[in-house]
Amino acid sequence: MSTIDVSGETSGQVPETGPVDFKLEVVTLPVSDVDRAKQFYASIGWREDADFPIRDDFRVVQMTPPGSPASIIFGTGITAAEPGSAEALVLAVRDIEAARADLVARGVDVSEVFHGASGYDRAGTAQRVSGPDPERRSYSSWASFSDPDGNGWLLQELTTRLPGR
Repeated sequence: MSTIDVSGETSGQVPETGPVDFKLEVVTLPVSDVDRAKQFYASIGWREDADFPIRDDFRVVQMTPPGSPASIIFGTGITAAEPGSAEALVLAVRDIEAARADLVARGVDVSEVFHGASGYDRAGTAQRVSGPDPERRSYSSWASFSDPDGNGWLLQELTTRLPGR
């Protein structure tokens, strides 16, 4: 049995990688209408990797955002989660304004670009300041949109990755 240190202390060093790679491959999205979801993600330029209608009560669709090593799956009989319940799914983009403009041109209702403190205050209000981060720091500018079921996506401008990534 192995243990994991959860003390909260950080050494400032990047941990050594182990002998096994763990790569996030797929995120499951809960949707109410598989064909509508498939059309939406295709309309924003995502590649269809698979559409497997295994049986009447089990269908899996896999789609991948441009340039992403990870994909999403949705379908019938693959999750008991409530349609639209996925939140804060992050898409890293090099240019937040160009990414937002691309989605808007494809008919997606995208928030304005914002920056500021992450998360929500005690009243449940998002801590957002209009416009991109004034210094255009990596990881600091955002925009948001939802799919037809209400699954929430965030665009995050990422120009320089943190060490170890």
